[in-house]
Amino acid sequence: MSDLVIVRHGETEWSLSGQHTGRTDIPLTARGEAQARQLLDNVGEHTFTKVLVSPRQRARRTAELAGIEDFETDDALVEWDYGEVEGVTTADVNARREAEGLPAWNLWTDGAPGGESVDDVVARVDGVLARVRGLLDDGDVLVVGHSHFSRMMVARWLGLPGRYGENFLLDAAHWAVLGHKRGAPVVKHWSVPPTA
Repeated sequence: MSDLVIVRHGETEWSLSGQHTGRTDIPLTARGEAQARQLLDNVGEHTFTKVLVSPRQRARRTAELAGIEDFETDDALVEWDYGEVEGVTTADVNARREAEGLPAWNLWTDGAPGGESVDDVVARVDGVLARVRGLLDDGDVLVVGHSHFSRMMVARWLGLPGRYGENFLLDAAHWAVLGHKRGAPVVKHWSVPPTA
């Protein structure tokens, strides 16, 4: 069976600062653009029969700079809708909650207040994976997207609850390869930098 290659977009100002970047459509930094140009240099021998890209400019620009000319944007690949915590760091959210006497917040168990729940994102991820599995019969598939969404993709690929995406760190402009070994879903490579 073919592989699913997942790429996280290049660096942005908010990925540097740790601010939650869901629906805000911000550009890559100069470093993010340089990362994107090198992104696929070491992905290996993959022939992508389908490339799916989030419509956010940071993902589209990453694909373009990586030299991908033929791709389809898919709204299902957008990052988590962070609602009230869009543009805010987890540390700032939890400092505010602590001052209010509230317990610490965890996106992976609590979801985003005023945004998407964990179940909402699991439903989107499962829909994307169902589509991708159908495409893998024809060859490798490349997905260019975002951190939290991609991390949940690996959890669901492995048959784990969505909250386990918390345990898979995927840095900006890093990539992963998901596949199968003896019929079981596996992670072949994880969070590989563009110049590894």
